Amino acid sequence: MIVEKAFLNKLKEFGLNSYESKLWTALLSRGKSTAGELADISGVPRSRSYDVLEGLEKKGFIEMKNAKPIEYVAVAPQKVLNQMKSKLTAKAKDQIEQLEVLKQSKIINELNNLHAKGMENIELTELSGMVNGKENILNHILMLIKTASDSLDLVLTPDSLFEILELFKKDLERAKKRGVKLKIASKLDQSGKKNITKYSKLAQIKNHDLKARFCIADNQEILFMLVDDSKVHKNYDSAVWMNSPYFASVFSQMFESY
Repeated sequence: MIVEKAFLNKLKEFGLNSYESKLWTALLSRGKSTAGELADISGVPRSRSYDVLEGLEKKGFIEMKNAKPIEYVAVAPQKVLNQMKSKLTAKAKDQIEQLEVLKQSKIINELNNLHAKGMENIELTELSGMVNGKENILNHILMLIKTASDSLDLVLTPDSLFEILELFKKDLERAKKRGVKLKIASKLDQSGKKNITKYSKLAQIKNHDLKARFCIADNQEILFMLVDDSKVHKNYDSAVWMNSPYFASVFSQMFESY
């Protein structure tokens, strides 16, 4: 059986290595088979096929039938996905519960004290850094939304604006409930103006023609994007983050006056 390499690589998203992918697809094509037959079909060495099949059984991809010789039956891919989803959900729930316990423990207070003492030794000019890649930039914006206590100013292109509003709507709503003043500016066309109305209760929104992207939190931290996101691949998007009340307040004043 010949299976395209690109297709086998896709199966890595199921958490399968090369041998596991080959044996599973071979078994899917047969429905039921022995280890020897699957090794011949897939090209996986016979000496490895038994161990690999045992691993696939533990992961829930196949079932073993008591026969002579032992036969294996493929589990339906949709059932495998449902099983994986259930396992991941349960694992994530356990990890969240552990984090909540840690959040209430004395350990987190000790760690915060260590961080506070360490920060006293850092020069203000060192409180800056590069943020590369769209995913990392979005994560940093989310962090600023979650930690803001007084104000949050966002200047964004229309595409990035609606993406952030959709991704972080609940986080922005929580920030507003905390008393954070949300102000957003973007260059909106007629369609954008119509779509933005559903967010009017969430923030003060202004139409502007500034071709820039930046986020200011509490007039202290600023994340300034360095490139035009419409002209570069998302992996090459980049930004500068600074924790500088002076620099952030200057941009905030410019934002207000504009």
